[in-house]
Amino acid sequence: MNVLFITTDEHHWKCMGYNHPGIKTPNLDRLAARGTIFDRAYCPNPTCSPTRASLITGLYPSQHGCYSLGTKLPESVPTLGDAFQQAGYRTTLIGKAHFQPLRSTEEFPSVETPDHFGDREYWENRTGDFYGFDTYELHRGHTAEAWVGPHYRFWLEDKGFDNWRDWFIPEAGIYNVSQQKDGIWPIPEEAHYNTWITERVNAKLAEHSDAGESFFLWASFPDPHTPYAVPEPWASMYSEEDILREYVVPGEHDRNPLPHQLTQDPTADFSAYLVNGIQNHGYMEQTWSQNEDFTRKIQAYYGMVSFTDHAIGQILDQLEALGLADNTLIVFTTDHGHFLGKHGLGAKGPFHYEDVIKVPFIAKTPGQTNPGTRTDSLISLVDLPPTFLAACGLPVPRTMAGLDFTPVFKGETPALRDHVLVENRHQPDTIFLNTYVDSRYKLTVYYGHPHGELWDLHEDPDELHNRWDDPEYAGLKSELLLKLTHAQMGKDPVPMPRVWLA
Repeated sequence: MNVLFITTDEHHWKCMGYNHPGIKTPNLDRLAARGTIFDRAYCPNPTCSPTRASLITGLYPSQHGCYSLGTKLPESVPTLGDAFQQAGYRTTLIGKAHFQPLRSTEEFPSVETPDHFGDREYWENRTGDFYGFDTYELHRGHTAEAWVGPHYRFWLEDKGFDNWRDWFIPEAGIYNVSQQKDGIWPIPEEAHYNTWITERVNAKLAEHSDAGESFFLWASFPDPHTPYAVPEPWASMYSEEDILREYVVPGEHDRNPLPHQLTQDPTADFSAYLVNGIQNHGYMEQTWSQNEDFTRKIQAYYGMVSFTDHAIGQILDQLEALGLADNTLIVFTTDHGHFLGKHGLGAKGPFHYEDVIKVPFIAKTPGQTNPGTRTDSLISLVDLPPTFLAACGLPVPRTMAGLDFTPVFKGETPALRDHVLVENRHQPDTIFLNTYVDSRYKLTVYYGHPHGELWDLHEDPDELHNRWDDPEYAGLKSELLLKLTHAQMGKDPVPMPRVWLA
């Protein structure tokens, strides 16, 4: 059995053709028709690095150490790739990694830093694998950001795109791509990183097929992460009428913790929420859906989704053409969602609304008995590493905290989990929260603060009525707090069984 793992970045769960007919994702839709859609899939953290580290360790961010953006996954932590390599598999990552920060220090060095992006000799002479991947070809930036590289930059140069710098803006304007270019990125499609990822993934698939090798291959697409920019014809694919507009509902934040309320105040002082002088994600895009650029941003965002779907379709075609599809587990998901203006918020952020912690998820398993189905079975992205290994008949390391979901993937059992956990730790004294989600309720606790959130996802699916301080929900809150405590105690892996009394 092989594994093809396909991910996007910052992809709202609604932005799939099977959830929102106005959005065009024909290739992911056909994958869903041959597999299973998981409607209750959750990330362990609503930001990139922590969840991406969980995707290769099977551990929660509080366990593997990459607990926030700007931290790194320690190289000493065992990974999924290590286990596959020990079993004789080829392991490949092409696209975005983001296991490390963009800045390096003497104590915590990072290879994913612009210091190395243009240094071809550095990468050609770099020995050893990268977090268990024996082949890794990386791109660190998003759309027209200044950070271009490393391997994507080399590919552009090798393809003869000598003017590639013309398509990327200076670092001073790194977060103003959509405003400067109105969401239309002048880069030609044949030079886009989607094309690079597709070409390189398909080449590796052919290589593995010719050699008869078993493989774990991660195709990691950077879109539709902000900033919002995409080349034509994708930039003009969607009209204003296609946009699913989301707004803040008047009064919805009245019972919410103070940070929620501050996001809706253009004059709010966020100095208490800075980390090393840097604003926390989400706070600065206040009253986002009211912004005059909202429509153009979402048109570009939808176009990024559809362009990425087009690239994924070429990879699925290659897998079938090589005769590998019948012996390959295919999983598609993303690392976290996007607010899309709901609750008056943009992009990602510290709050655990469904928009950012629930993710699109499709699994297609050889021998599956229920293709074309949907399930409400709760699943966490920490479950993927043990599931990938178990699906290939390989032992699951005791260091992993996730569950083996192959019985659910194959349709042999309807569910395994009765809850999921989501963590988020920007800084201890302001934004440090943990969330417990079960089939109906969601409870969020803020470390060091009396405020919190309690949502009834059945009666209040839009999360507009926080019941944390509602006297009628006091008993339920106590029950959920105990369940959260039990879940936290039960998540830790046991590296070895207890073999004797002492």
